[in-house]
Amino acid sequence: MALDPSTMLTITIALALAAALYLAIEWQTARESPLLFWSAGFALISIGCTLALLRNSGLLLVGIWFANGLLITAHWLFLLGVARFTEARLSRAWYLIFVAWAAMLLLPEGPAWSKVMLLVNSLLVALVTLRASQLLRPMGRSMGVGVVQLRYVLLGHGLFYIAKTIPVLVPGTLIDLAAFRGEIIQVSLVEGAMAIMLIALSMTGTVRYRREKRIERLAARDPLTAMYNRRALEARAPHLLLSASPARPGALLLIDIDNFKLVNDLHGHTAGDRLLVALGEMIRVGLPEGALAARLGGDEFVILLRNASPERIVALGDMLRQQFHDMAARTFATPQAVTLSIGASLFDQPPASLAALIEQGDVALYESKRGGRNSIRLVDRTVATTEQPAELNRSLR
Repeated sequence: MALDPSTMLTITIALALAAALYLAIEWQTARESPLLFWSAGFALISIGCTLALLRNSGLLLVGIWFANGLLITAHWLFLLGVARFTEARLSRAWYLIFVAWAAMLLLPEGPAWSKVMLLVNSLLVALVTLRASQLLRPMGRSMGVGVVQLRYVLLGHGLFYIAKTIPVLVPGTLIDLAAFRGEIIQVSLVEGAMAIMLIALSMTGTVRYRREKRIERLAARDPLTAMYNRRALEARAPHLLLSASPARPGALLLIDIDNFKLVNDLHGHTAGDRLLVALGEMIRVGLPEGALAARLGGDEFVILLRNASPERIVALGDMLRQQFHDMAARTFATPQAVTLSIGASLFDQPPASLAALIEQGDVALYESKRGGRNSIRLVDRTVATTEQPAELNRSLR
């Protein structure tokens, strides 16, 4: 079967329909709005190519002007999809593309008609495609191979349409849109079929990567406070724990809210959630560089520090206790003060496990609560105090 223009258009119709259906099915799973724009774009390409076949029947207005208008609209939908994906805002000036294309109806018939039509069509398609590629540029650093691939496929596609304008400017070049005559038209049909496959696959990979990252992020985060959960902490803690040494001790702070039940009982569970969110934000803002923090569950939080010292631990604990005490006293009236108790452990050798370290912190936390609450109990387990671990208890009154 010879790859004549009609054959290439038929292949392009099939590929575009397959891409539209593929992206629509992908949307059923991902529910990402860019997929709908991209799917609609490929559907318009299939319709436009179908109309282009009517040129052989002499319907030039439909087969050339309207068909190429759908091609421009399809690429415009690709741009809208990329804008949705990157959360970028497009200027209303982009709608002027359709005004420019509508103006082509005013062109007089003549030998130059095909060249002017090809020039304007190529420039408009290149304009929206290159803009879409530009929007994806900063996303490539954080969104993986899919975004990078889509960016470069769109870039190459846009540059090809820029190159299509060169023959128009060369005197004597044969360009006949009505009869599909001219080498640039033949090459364009082949490039169009290849571009459909590459763009569709790149679009799907782009959205899938973001969806996987979102699922991964949700699995690692506490849904209420957006802090790491215990599973995420266990995955990230070993590197910090193994770095502990006499020169750079590590520390764990186990934090628990005193009289938290009073807030839930007197003000409702929504108030209790607000209190947890507020504490999570305080921890996040006060977290030193290189530290880790997580919500273990309920009203219990944990902080892991590197390069720690008793002074740094006490300073961080006192800051959190003071801020939380002031905030809770202003926000929720309770018979007993809503405060923080903190159990801390300082170590200069990698612990057996994170669980063992948390158990040590839990013992210190229990001592803090038994000593009157609203206090920090620090157990120094560094080499200098191996014989008899030093304990420090500090209360805020």
